[in-house]
Amino acid sequence: MRLLVLGGTDFAGRAVAEVAVGRGWEVTAVNRGRRAPVSGVRSLTGDRTAPDGLAALAESGETWDAVVDTWSAAPRPVRDAARLLRDRAGRYVYISSCSVYAWAPPAGYTEAAPLVEGARADADGTDYARDKLGGELAATAEFGPDRALLVRAGLLLGPYENMARLPWWLTRIARGGPVLAPGPEDLPLQYVDVRDLAAWILGGIEQELSGPYNLMSPQGHATMGTLLRACVEATGSSADLCWTPPEEVLGAGIEPWTQLPVWIPPGTEGHDALHSADVSRAVAAGLRCRPVTETVADTWSWLRSLGGTAPERSDLPPVGLDAAVEAKVLAARGVPGAAG
Repeated sequence: MRLLVLGGTDFAGRAVAEVAVGRGWEVTAVNRGRRAPVSGVRSLTGDRTAPDGLAALAESGETWDAVVDTWSAAPRPVRDAARLLRDRAGRYVYISSCSVYAWAPPAGYTEAAPLVEGARADADGTDYARDKLGGELAATAEFGPDRALLVRAGLLLGPYENMARLPWWLTRIARGGPVLAPGPEDLPLQYVDVRDLAAWILGGIEQELSGPYNLMSPQGHATMGTLLRACVEATGSSADLCWTPPEEVLGAGIEPWTQLPVWIPPGTEGHDALHSADVSRAVAAGLRCRPVTETVADTWSWLRSLGGTAPERSDLPPVGLDAAVEAKVLAARGVPGAAG
């Protein structure tokens, strides 16, 4: 298989490139050349936000079996790339997001759930949900519904994560001591290891899949408890997970998802939207998710290889809970050593 990755050096794009090379595929990546390419990938330099930014791609005259596009901003660059490649590639895979659904999708929502309104394929940028849906519209308009595969990903975790969610938990737990663990411990989570996302995408290309797919682990694959205990195990930390009821966490003014990454209280619209999707369609098409212990351990190994500091995207707000706030909440619960 001949694969073109638009991006290919960061998180999801990097995982796609690595898994494809591992399968013996011939991989070309187009990006700005700011990061080291994946070994075995041929690189072309291009900035799709600049005039003629894809000139190297346009001039190559090459053809590919499929294109994987990881773009997360305005839809217009997706439209331009898809238009350039529609007669030179067999399939266009756009990594979208479950954020494209109209808020708030109910627990168990499928790919048929209502979508946000106002998205356009030629938009120069609106908000994340409409931009992602605009990217879907662009890919579908240029390649047609039978050759566009729309991957509506949920929470992505794993090595090379640049959103600091799992890295924050690993770093905090590695520090040890009493840790504010937001409950309940058995709170179900949905996420996908970025390498499993990549493997599914390549399988989807081989199967000639098209249309939208919710892409995250099945409900019950992991819980807040299994995730945080895996962090303790991977880091070898003596951290004490102090499980705290959701109402106490919220009562302290702590923001779910941002200050306590991954966590969203049960019974809320946010939890239904981000941790309760129906993924049976993706599972039927071959989705397999590795154990949470493997995702956490491999992310910790990667993080340590960087000296403990993960890269963070500048376009996203910082995540993590201030140590003083954590200590105050735990001290109020009577946790020994929390104030120190």
